[in-house]
Amino acid sequence: MENEKKITLHGTIVDVYGIGILLTGKSGTGKSECALELIERGQRLVADDMVSVEIKGKKILIGKSADELIKHYIEIRGLGIINVKDIFGVGRVRNQKRLGMVVCLEQWNPKHEYERLGLEEKTYTILGIELPYLIIPVRPGRNIPVLIEVAALTQRAKRMGLHPAKQLDKKILKRMQKEKGLNEVF
Repeated sequence: MENEKKITLHGTIVDVYGIGILLTGKSGTGKSECALELIERGQRLVADDMVSVEIKGKKILIGKSADELIKHYIEIRGLGIINVKDIFGVGRVRNQKRLGMVVCLEQWNPKHEYERLGLEEKTYTILGIELPYLIIPVRPGRNIPVLIEVAALTQRAKRMGLHPAKQLDKKILKRMQKEKGLNEVF
C-alpha cells in the first residue's frame, strides 16, 4: 500500500535537457518508443513502465524505477526488452530525476480541441504537488520526440521568465493598440 509521500504509476520518465518528464498515456500510445528515440538523440532514460514517484523536502517530486529489477530496461513492442545502459552506455541512463513536467501522449482525436497557442497552462497533480502538464496528440507523421524536446526547452525558458506565447500575445496587443490609435486619428 502506498503512503502519502510515495506512489507507483504506469509511465516512462526521461531526462530531457535537464527536465524530468513523466510520459503518461494509454498502453500502446508510444511512450517507450518515444523514450527510445529521445535516448538515441542524447537524452536519458530514468524509468520505463512502472515508475515510483516520491516527495523529497516540501515540494520536490523524484521519479525512478519502481523496481530495481527493471531499472535501465525498456520494452519495445515488436523488438522486446532492451537494456539501455548496456546498448547505449551509462551516459544514457539516470537512476532518478526530479520531475519538472508531465506529458500525456494520446491518440489523435479530430473532435478534440488541442492547445495551439500555449497561453493556457495546465497542471497535473501528483501527491498534492502540481506540475506543468501537456497533452500531445499522436498520429502518423508527427515527430513526438522532437515535440517533447521543444516542450522541455520551453519549460526551461519559462523557469527563466521567458514565456514565448505570452511574449507574442503582448506584441500583438501592442500592435493592435498602436493601430487603433492611428485609426482614431483619421
